[in-house]
Amino acid sequence: MAINTDKNSYTIIFSIVMVVVVGSILAGFASGLKPKIKENERFEKQQNILYAMGVNENEGPNDATFVSTDKVEAEFNKFITKQLVIQGDEITENDEAYLIDIKKEETKAKDPEYTRRLPLFVGEKEGKEVYVIPVRGKGLWDAIWGFVAVDKSMTIQGVYYDHKGETPGLGAEIKQRYFMDDFTGESFLKGGAFEGIEVSKSNNDPTNKDTDDNEVDALAGATITGDGVAAMLRKDVRLYVPYFKKLNQ
Repeated sequence: MAINTDKNSYTIIFSIVMVVVVGSILAGFASGLKPKIKENERFEKQQNILYAMGVNENEGPNDATFVSTDKVEAEFNKFITKQLVIQGDEITENDEAYLIDIKKEETKAKDPEYTRRLPLFVGEKEGKEVYVIPVRGKGLWDAIWGFVAVDKSMTIQGVYYDHKGETPGLGAEIKQRYFMDDFTGESFLKGGAFEGIEVSKSNNDPTNKDTDDNEVDALAGATITGDGVAAMLRKDVRLYVPYFKKLNQ
């Protein structure tokens, strides 16, 4: 018996079958690709951490080029000597500290019964010990995040920033090298106390010659994103101050 394809019931049944079939195929692809996706996420975090501490493949003065994925794991193991997890007064070594989701940790910490886990990456470059801190905040439109490398005096050795949805040519410039390089040499401390770093429209120091002012030049037309970067640094880097105080005793 021929099927009447003009009936509404046929259209509905056909649509349901197609949704189920296509959905099953996509779910199969997603499941098969999950290990590769996780691997790429791991490589990306390792690349970002290394970039912050100055391990990259930059060539020209404006490049911002990561260590390639085929080399990043070896470079990460070479330059990162320890991965720490700070939880209250307890400090433990954990080789997968870089997989800790700091957004989830911040959410969990709203519960007064929970002590937030803080990952910290200890590296060595050119005979100097460097400490890499992950940070996350809010820009104009969505999340911003990054890694900040400091020495034991909390002076910045390098940074890496990224964003989810800042405006191209404006707030999105936080991941450009000319902005990130400005932070190198700035200290989070002032007179021995934690101060943070301001992204200031009145700084007037585009080459960052003055590294004692706790300021870097703002991005043109991106005041809210710049304020978000400054707030992110104050909020998250401050959490590590007790660790550095003990380190310097």
